[in-house]
Amino acid sequence: MICGSALVVWLWRSLKYEEIYLHACESLTEARGGIGRYVRFNNDARPHTALGYQTPAAFYDSTLRSTAA
Repeated sequence: MICGSALVVWLWRSLKYEEIYLHACESLTEARGGIGRYVRFNNDARPHTALGYQTPAAFYDSTLRSTAA
């Protein structure tokens, strides 16, 4: 299992290189929108190897189901 702070470092690096550095924003509102889209993509569409190639949202849902059973 990866340490929590390592996940934050990875997420921040990915966000910078895949969203912030690639898209020049005209306003704070535009920047917030881009960051929000990136976070939703990361959680809902991008599979993660550490989660068995599931998205974080799918992994969370399956974890909830298994603990509720």
